[in-house]
Amino acid sequence: MYLKSCAVITKKRNAFPFTIPSLRQLETLTFPTNVTFFVGENGSGKSTLLEGIAWQCGFHTAGGSRNHLYDVHKSSSDMGAYLRLAWLPKITRGFFLRAETFYQFAEHLDQMESDKRYANYGGESLLDQSHGESFLTLFTQAFKGKAIYLLDEPEAALSPTRQLSLLRIMKDLEHEAQFIIATHSPILLGYPHATIYEFDETGINEVQYEETTHYIVTKQFLNARDVMLKHLFED
Repeated sequence: MYLKSCAVITKKRNAFPFTIPSLRQLETLTFPTNVTFFVGENGSGKSTLLEGIAWQCGFHTAGGSRNHLYDVHKSSSDMGAYLRLAWLPKITRGFFLRAETFYQFAEHLDQMESDKRYANYGGESLLDQSHGESFLTLFTQAFKGKAIYLLDEPEAALSPTRQLSLLRIMKDLEHEAQFIIATHSPILLGYPHATIYEFDETGINEVQYEETTHYIVTKQFLNARDVMLKHLFED
């Protein structure tokens, strides 16, 4: 691991992002394994914290690394200035993937004038590929070596089989790279020996895979689809 922990150094009471219950209670969060997942309902604070970590790493918070400078609406962080990161050793290489602004990142590459703009992305424009293919191209071509990768809902563009492909990529890199991933995917959450933090009104708590709401609901649906739909659709 490279990033050992993140700590809140100050809090602005009654102001965003500390109006989010999980972040209001956060003091220090440790990263004891090479793969860490943030899981929770929409609005639970997981993406906000991941974005803050990316900001502290010097990555473009709309998506990219330290080397990507481009203008886009979502290019700041509400959490970053309140965090302190602890490293051993500190590294500067890595990438922040934000699913919702990935198109703007791909467009930025197209607008660069360098002849080597696609060198790390399979040699062709990401915009000439499907959304899922462009994600996999990023993972297979650009992710390598000693680095930290922060992924915000990477499953957004990936089919279940492509999510399995991402797990394989992570496995191949696990001895060199560190991953922190905010996700809703029960497939990705199944990565072996990962640390899983669940964000909810009680705070940020480490849980086992089988304890996550995403696993429980998915398993119940697959095992008793008709029963769940009957209750869901009842007036």
